[in-house]
Amino acid sequence: MRARRNGRAAGELRPVTIERGVLDFAEGSALIGWGRTRVLVAASVLDEVPPWRTETGRGWVTAEYDMLPRATDMRRRRGRGAVDGRAAEIQRLIGRALRGVVNLGALGPRTIHLDADVIQADGGTRTAAVTGAFVALVDALRFMARAGRLTGPGLSGQLAAVSAGVVEDRVVLDLDQEEDARAQVDANLVLDDAGRLIEIQATAEGAPLTQEQLMAMLDLARQGARRLMDLQRRVLGGPTGDVS
Repeated sequence: MRARRNGRAAGELRPVTIERGVLDFAEGSALIGWGRTRVLVAASVLDEVPPWRTETGRGWVTAEYDMLPRATDMRRRRGRGAVDGRAAEIQRLIGRALRGVVNLGALGPRTIHLDADVIQADGGTRTAAVTGAFVALVDALRFMARAGRLTGPGLSGQLAAVSAGVVEDRVVLDLDQEEDARAQVDANLVLDDAGRLIEIQATAEGAPLTQEQLMAMLDLARQGARRLMDLQRRVLGGPTGDVS
């Protein structure tokens, strides 16, 4: 296998940075840099829920995802009207993942809406969006707690997302765009702070995935997710269980 970009080891993440509170008006926001990928996430607290949820007294968490026209090496058309299939799939992933650690009953009849916009893409935009969205979500929940708008603990856990794959028969963590383009297997995993899987998306693009490779990918993903959650806690100024 050729050397990874920047000489990374198989289980090494690209450099990851998270800056919170980057927007003045959103209840929560974060800018995550992951290698050359940059994703801006804004969290908005809305005093409404989807129509099918109005009688439950419970809240909702949802997301939208988009990519700026020059996020990649060639300009793409700005999205107008219907959301394309890829964006729709990713924004559903973000919403599902975050709902996995939010106590929706504590929100009351309110929605936290996450907007994830890719400023620059070099692989891993969905995992960056999920990981950054968690930080924005926590700040939105803290906003609600300060305003007395939570009826209990807002979170049941912490999460982060990371990719893993098989490139030239070698299991590696955190694929960039160049590796993703030639991967035999590509997977995106969302894990909580207990090491449990919230979601896994895996595709055999060049060769079937063996059980041994899957277990190795899971092991690397757990290690990577722990490092990402350590970073989230440092950025947020401590444990995330203080949202109540």
